[in-house]
Amino acid sequence: MSGSDARALSRSLLDLCRMRKLTIATAESCTGGLVAGALTDIPGSSDVIDRGFVTYSNDAKRAMLGVEATTLATFGAVSKQTATAMAIGALEKAGVDLAVSITGIAGPGGATPGKPVGLVHFAAAARDGRILHRECRFGAIGRTAVRQRSVVEALRMLMELARGPQPSAKPQRETTSRLRPRLARSPRRTAVKRRRPTRA
Repeated sequence: MSGSDARALSRSLLDLCRMRKLTIATAESCTGGLVAGALTDIPGSSDVIDRGFVTYSNDAKRAMLGVEATTLATFGAVSKQTATAMAIGALEKAGVDLAVSITGIAGPGGATPGKPVGLVHFAAAARDGRILHRECRFGAIGRTAVRQRSVVEALRMLMELARGPQPSAKPQRETTSRLRPRLARSPRRTAVKRRRPTRA
């Protein structure tokens, strides 16, 4: 993943959000503001990007995003639970439509048992209640590469939410719900027809 990938994704995301009148906030730890930087590098991004939170320390995650101390103590800073809390916190604090969070171990140090270098947790939250989480294990590919790939992944998640819920499931549900009453009515009609001759 190169810088050109992030730039192309940023342009596409901004265009989509502009068309759908969506605003974005970011909450970043290991990427240190690179997602916000990629988006604001595009001219005219101010009508979509509201703000970015760089919450590198646990204290910052608590103070700026409202991540509970118990969440950090129980699951750690690099976890699904913390990433989700960061995204929801950014969404609520900024009052935007979409928010994305990143927390991980870019390396070369920082690995712990079960949490190797290159482990990154992402979360994206939408005002309508949708929440995405992804765990990526990029491996020891170098600090810069982990951070670059994390930016691209975060932008992809924002794109997924910005497109909105998949409408394809709705027609299928309506079709099945329409079929059920028809199947239920046909036995009733035959039962009524059979009763009339017996009474006569």
